[in-house]
Amino acid sequence: MTRLIGLLTTLLRIATGLSFMVMIVAVILQLLGRSGVIPSMIWTEELSRFALIWLAALGVGLALNSGDLVNVDLVCEALPGRGPWILRLTAAAITAAFCFILIPGAMLYTSIGVRQTAPALGIHMTWSFAATIVAFVTLGGFATLRVIAMLMGVENGLPNRQTEEL
Repeated sequence: MTRLIGLLTTLLRIATGLSFMVMIVAVILQLLGRSGVIPSMIWTEELSRFALIWLAALGVGLALNSGDLVNVDLVCEALPGRGPWILRLTAAAITAAFCFILIPGAMLYTSIGVRQTAPALGIHMTWSFAATIVAFVTLGGFATLRVIAMLMGVENGLPNRQTEEL
């Protein structure tokens, strides 16, 4: 299971990095075009928006896995005994279920993109809308892996960086 999580994490980090690189290049070209250094390119704004959407979709599962998602654990950590562990397990299970319930709707939403084209880039909006599917699959997948790991006793449900500090 550790190898699977490591492989998924590596692949998603590479994809997230590429998305970030595309966004940076598009924004730099946009700024250079607006300042008159190079001819203005209309497609850079659209590309930077799509790259940002993909950056978020690819990174949300990584953020859950590393414990970097916004987390209000004041109540959770104040519970006695196994309370925090049970609450973290419940939260991960609900997150996974919610994501997997939303995947069919995200697929329908993505299918609408076949009939739409991005005005500047000229690509089907399916490429942008598919980020919703990826976001739900990665977030739901990492939440499921967390539930499995917690039930197997591999981890205590704390984010990775907190586990390392213990």
